[in-house]
Amino acid sequence: MAYTNTNYQKLSQRYLFAEIAQQVNDYKAEHPEAQLIRLGIGDVTRPLPKASIQAMHRAVDECADGKTFRGYGPEHGYDFLIDAIIQHDFLPRGIQLSREEVFISDGAKSDTGNIGDILSTDNIVGITDPVYPVYVDTNIMAGRQLRYIPCHAGNGFTGDIPQEHLDIIYLCYPNNPTGAVITKEKLAQWVKYARENDAIILYDSAYEAFIQDEALPHSIYEIEGAKECAIEFRSFSKTAGFTGIRCGYTIIPKELTSADGQSLNALWNRRQCSKFNGASYISQRGAEAIYTPEGQQQVKDTIRYYMQNAHYIHDSLARYGLTVYGGEHSPYIWVSTPEGEDSWSFFHRLLTQANVVVTPGEGFGKHGEGFVRITAFGTQEASIEAMQRVKKIL
Repeated sequence: MAYTNTNYQKLSQRYLFAEIAQQVNDYKAEHPEAQLIRLGIGDVTRPLPKASIQAMHRAVDECADGKTFRGYGPEHGYDFLIDAIIQHDFLPRGIQLSREEVFISDGAKSDTGNIGDILSTDNIVGITDPVYPVYVDTNIMAGRQLRYIPCHAGNGFTGDIPQEHLDIIYLCYPNNPTGAVITKEKLAQWVKYARENDAIILYDSAYEAFIQDEALPHSIYEIEGAKECAIEFRSFSKTAGFTGIRCGYTIIPKELTSADGQSLNALWNRRQCSKFNGASYISQRGAEAIYTPEGQQQVKDTIRYYMQNAHYIHDSLARYGLTVYGGEHSPYIWVSTPEGEDSWSFFHRLLTQANVVVTPGEGFGKHGEGFVRITAFGTQEASIEAMQRVKKIL
């Protein structure tokens, strides 16, 4: 008889967003007349950039012709997309990368979870709290020891540099869920710690395109020495609406080695060749089109749209007397609950009295208690209506 991985028994019974979806569906079943506004899960509402749509149509047409049909692609991604990424996302910031250091994937969620395949389960993992649940769950599944790094207003939600030794550190900026950003000076402190402790930083910069201040780092590789200690994850999901199309990428520099001298670039390449057949040709052509002049402008327009929502939600809730963070360089707004209410209670009150769906902060970790996360990925009409409803119940 086969046995299960007993680490799964240590997980909460249901993934956070699945739990929210179930509670919302139960409420909707009991109140079919309710007109819900969903600002909880960070899914997008704006259509794909026209440049991407046109490129994917051309790719489909290619696959309809035996002369241009594409079968299995390279596991690490097509050179046409890799070259566009290097040229547009990194070279303008003075970051030199080779093609072999860029791995195209089906999204940052997959890679941030799967990266543990090449890392020992004996590693001690530093997790910022509150945190995107995938980082926690995938390491619990693997049986690693976790150490939580409290993030709060006092440290700008960027965590205090640990005094203890950690082997792996997850950082995400602009942050999900708090919407916080990190300065180059603070990020340099994390890089210094990682180098001194022979640790690896797993840096999720899926929301870097939302940064409005160019003094803030878009990539950890803007920090000297980061190539020797960091892996960076990026996504097209929120910037170009690829949540359903699925395409992202991961950077693993060749300089990066493990404590036992192994090339993490080579190990990840080996892992991908064995367990991943690559993102689809069609999605990669769509992603490539994001880097055309037309695509770049269309993505900027989409980001501007969401940031207008973010600013409106942030300012509205502040006027209603709540303490509000984020929303300035991020599509996430991190909002204190009214005095005396915990995060799940406020979630339920917003759901049942305002028919507005948010995410309770406690679901992101112990230090998320007392907050809810609201996304700016709804339509402008929905964002305005949601704030009007919230105002009435407050």
